[in-house]
Amino acid sequence: MIKNKWGCIPLVLFGFTFLNTACAQIPPAIPAGQAYVNEERLVEHSTVLFNNSKYLLPLQNLDQLKIASVHFSSPYASAFDSLLNKYNKVQVFDGRTYSGAKNLTNLSADLKWYNTIILQVTDADLNNPQIIDFINSTQKLKNVIVAAFGGGTVLTKLNAVTAPILWSERLTAVAGMYSAQVIFGGLPVTQKLTRTYSPQFAAGMGFITDKIRLQYTVPEDAGINANNLTGIDDIAREAIAEHATPGCVVLVAKDGKVIFNKAYGYHTYDKTIPDQITDIFDLASMTKITATTVEAMKLTDEGKLNLEATLGEYLPQTRSSNKNDIQIRELLMHQAGLIPDIKGFEKVKPTDHSTDSSAAYPTRVSEHYFLRKDYYKDVMFPDILNSPLKTRGQYVYSDVGLVLMMEVVESITATPENVYVQQAFYKPLGMQTAGFLPLYRFNQSQIPPTENDQEYRQSLLDGYVHDPTAALMGGVAGHAGLFASANDVAILYQMLLNRGTYGGTQYFKPEVVDLFTSKQSAVSRRGLGFDRWDPIADRHYPSKLASPQTYGHTGFTGTCIWVDPKYNLVYVFLSNRVYPNVSNKLGSLNIRPRIQDVVYDAINKGM
Repeated sequence: MIKNKWGCIPLVLFGFTFLNTACAQIPPAIPAGQAYVNEERLVEHSTVLFNNSKYLLPLQNLDQLKIASVHFSSPYASAFDSLLNKYNKVQVFDGRTYSGAKNLTNLSADLKWYNTIILQVTDADLNNPQIIDFINSTQKLKNVIVAAFGGGTVLTKLNAVTAPILWSERLTAVAGMYSAQVIFGGLPVTQKLTRTYSPQFAAGMGFITDKIRLQYTVPEDAGINANNLTGIDDIAREAIAEHATPGCVVLVAKDGKVIFNKAYGYHTYDKTIPDQITDIFDLASMTKITATTVEAMKLTDEGKLNLEATLGEYLPQTRSSNKNDIQIRELLMHQAGLIPDIKGFEKVKPTDHSTDSSAAYPTRVSEHYFLRKDYYKDVMFPDILNSPLKTRGQYVYSDVGLVLMMEVVESITATPENVYVQQAFYKPLGMQTAGFLPLYRFNQSQIPPTENDQEYRQSLLDGYVHDPTAALMGGVAGHAGLFASANDVAILYQMLLNRGTYGGTQYFKPEVVDLFTSKQSAVSRRGLGFDRWDPIADRHYPSKLASPQTYGHTGFTGTCIWVDPKYNLVYVFLSNRVYPNVSNKLGSLNIRPRIQDVVYDAINKGM
């Protein structure tokens, strides 16, 4: 078996990444399969929420929260904190390193910059009056959530606490995971107290909450036998053995539950850095729907974008060109007659780029490649405006159409697309890695590299967009440039599967989602921006078992996202198949559709 960088067999527990990953720090055993589901039901019936009259739980407005999690003696803190970090960035503090009243004061000082504090406490912790004092003083200054584990005597020690208390009578790993998900709405609270422990905690008390975000669980929780998903392992390993890709990440969400999330292989074939489920991949053309199209959906929903309007109505530069009367709808369906792409690096002159950054060469294309100021405005955009229209009304896949679409949405919002989607979608949804220009926020070690471009950029592309046109645009483009982890992709597309709602927020009206994701073209399978199901040859695209409702997109770097409303399914596959050079083995081996077929087979077989 492949070992991870700590020399341990990788710990794969229902897609959870544990923060303490060294062998000696693996948390106590977590039951698998149906045993996990059975324990989860016991936890559900023994979990009660108090003091939630201000509806702090489940947490909302994630983009406004700075969250810290503090634990003391809980043996399941690692699992708890790992689940919290599925939903939003949560900084973990080990309260045991702050022993004594003076040092708990130091803990308060260290929590200065956080506005939401989650405290994990057990019965043993609450025997320490200093911890009780810490809770009571902190709740006066911050939003505090107490996750308490143990028998009813735990509650009697919290009589003076006015902050929300999420109490689980069971002190198990599953209880920790359940409570963490309740805090963010991945699971609901369904129970009220059945007996009286004190006047503050009397029978019949308790608040009920709803499930509003993804849950992280085992396949059996969605009626699927985990053994029927083992074929995913075989196909992923085949892809790696055949050098179709050095590694990949697969995620499956069924019925709003992430039931499979696993990483395979390494960033590169030298096997230096193992793939992790938190890795950030170049999504390539998935950008078209994950950024540009969702922005267009929001503007359509707000009445600011008219799909029947023409480019000339939004972009004055196009009015004297052959692009003037192209409808927005035609752009999104790839039926505007546009060429697939414009000339890229082969057109760049030696005087157009430099190895060093300066005021004259500000656009960073890769590690030692800087483009001159206004190159896009002076060269690339005029090339787009002057390009011919040869196939209008026919389906011809075009990156140029989505470049123009970005120009449209930026003209409407007066905001760069990368900034807009971050503020309107990724941050409020709790997508921690998604965005353009990842090297401004993340280390290269979290980003699997793509091509080793020795022809133009003379460097390995690691954190720099692979697509040449997007690269020359500075890494932000309507057709490519977005990077994200599989979990972030799943969050956005669960929102779309929910027809516009996630985390208690409505991002679009359901009818807008239905419009964009349904078949809109009379000459192709396409929706508006979205690729869709198609019965081609002797199989269906993207999977022989996918329903006609399926929508999503693939990416040139070896990625895909497919949503199937009939099966309430989200399927994410991320890889860097273009490393070190472009190869079509991932496609010729049908790796992505075959893995998708395994998922459908498992659903159809049930338990």
